[in-house]
Amino acid sequence: MSNVEKYNSAFTEAFGIEESKLAGLTYQSIPEWDSVGHMSLIAALEDAFDIMMETDDIIDLSSYEKGKEILAKYDIEF
Repeated sequence: MSNVEKYNSAFTEAFGIEESKLAGLTYQSIPEWDSVGHMSLIAALEDAFDIMMETDDIIDLSSYEKGKEILAKYDIEF
């Protein structure tokens, strides 16, 4: 599974949405991406990429696109 597939899977599983809705997705733009959903997403990303995200990065992950930028800090390439 590629990194993009892992990344997309984390979002679709955490929020129960289709992959086609990921582009442009932002925090609280859907009911599922609330504070609880956010932590589910973080857990899914950490599991998928075997990382532990720093608190500042968890807080800064405010969109689908921003998440890719943040994961680049952990040497994850898309």
